[in-house]
Amino acid sequence: MHAFNAIGRRLGARRAMTAMSEDAPFWKRKSLAEMTVEEWESLCDGCGRCCLVKLEDEDTERVVYTDLACHMFDGESCRCRDYPNRQREVPDCLQLTPESVPQLGWLPPSCAYRRLAEGRDLPAWHPLITGDPDSVHRAGASVRGRIEPLADGFSLVEMAENDMDSLMDRITDWPEADVPDEGTPRDQD
Repeated sequence: MHAFNAIGRRLGARRAMTAMSEDAPFWKRKSLAEMTVEEWESLCDGCGRCCLVKLEDEDTERVVYTDLACHMFDGESCRCRDYPNRQREVPDCLQLTPESVPQLGWLPPSCAYRRLAEGRDLPAWHPLITGDPDSVHRAGASVRGRIEPLADGFSLVEMAENDMDSLMDRITDWPEADVPDEGTPRDQD
């Protein structure tokens, strides 16, 4: 797990200086905890990396990504098909909070919530910067075209019990990589 205490103190000082400028965007003026629900939700860039199935090694507690996505995930829009009801449909779907973000070491380095918690700014390709929700896809930060959503009724537990080799073949490391602030355009997007 990541500890952001020292970073959080620096972040507090940075936000205090930035708060003097009311022209600064909300993510530069407010801590994650101070944001409204609307501001908080707008931080999500729509990359879809957090919706990928992750596996945790029981011995090392290391979390790895697969190229499989939650059955509620829409691979084209890179959004949940039923976001308001996602936790009813997928009980282990984790709701991010200002308190949980620093504890979730598996959040991708490009994640706006993680970046802000670490005292970094939003990348140049983020939709709040560009005003374009497709900029995340053009920057190569999204999972679009790289994943396979699980079928409705699919049991990951059943797959792990009956075909662990196939599940292990789905492990990939690209979601763990950071995306440069200027992005890394992909040919297919």
